Amino acid sequence: MSGTQTHHLPVVAIVGATATGKSDLGVALAQRLGGEVINADASQLYRGMDIGTAKLTVGERQGVRHHQLDVLEVVQEATVAAYQAGARADLAGIRSRGRVPVVVGGSGLYVRALLDLLEIPPTDPGVRARWEAELERVGVADLFARLARHDPEAAARIEPRNARRIVRALEVIELTGRPFSASLPRREYAVPTVQLGLSAERTVLDQRIARRVDRMWEQGLVAEVRSLEERGLREGRTASRAIGYAQVLSLLDGAVDEAGAREDTVTATRRLVRRQEAWFRPDPRITWLPHDADDLVERALRAVDAGTTTA
Repeated sequence: MSGTQTHHLPVVAIVGATATGKSDLGVALAQRLGGEVINADASQLYRGMDIGTAKLTVGERQGVRHHQLDVLEVVQEATVAAYQAGARADLAGIRSRGRVPVVVGGSGLYVRALLDLLEIPPTDPGVRARWEAELERVGVADLFARLARHDPEAAARIEPRNARRIVRALEVIELTGRPFSASLPRREYAVPTVQLGLSAERTVLDQRIARRVDRMWEQGLVAEVRSLEERGLREGRTASRAIGYAQVLSLLDGAVDEAGAREDTVTATRRLVRRQEAWFRPDPRITWLPHDADDLVERALRAVDAGTTTA
């Protein structure tokens, strides 16, 4: 690197779609920069969810310290608010040690919650339940119309049939007395950050996903889900819906055969990739790099260097 001092380096984030190789690049950059990795993949927060999330093994981490891995049991709910608090504490700790935080993951809102000025509004189960009851009574269209009257900006950014988001917006308005749109994320970093995105052609990604799912089955995903079932996987609101895990639970229920479960996992992963691309692509702050470049690590280091001089 062109003389950049480690303690002047910003936070480095590696984002993009599933199956582009973010985890490996994260380890390589952390080794070169004197850094530690902070995971930003919601499913990798779970202890025991290893094969289906393509979590790096301890050996594959090559001595690089990783944070926000294995911090939840499968019965616990993953929330953006809890992640933001934990991951920001990790980030501050890494910087206090004079090291570089390397954020790695494809869960868009988790990345934004860690890196950007994003205020997460309070929640209240009673208020939420009342709005959910109102949704049952009047329907999603009526509730959306109410949101549009109270907070047109939020309504413009929420899909009119997304009942869960509409209920959340009305809950926040009631609890805070402010528009929900006031708490929507802005593209403004909390601390100086360089974001790198890994890109791959759609057809290449589709092939990589199919191979990844084959590998998960070979490595024992079904056995992993069986053992997690004994630890309460079905009771976990967020863990049980994770891609791969939900499909194997259907297989264990006899709702689908093995070929169907594998195909459903591939399809769900491809849908996730489309959502990730739609989330990350519009962000002008991300420097995109080809996932398969021979000199990927050097390109990434140059991008960090360039970003550091402007941060």
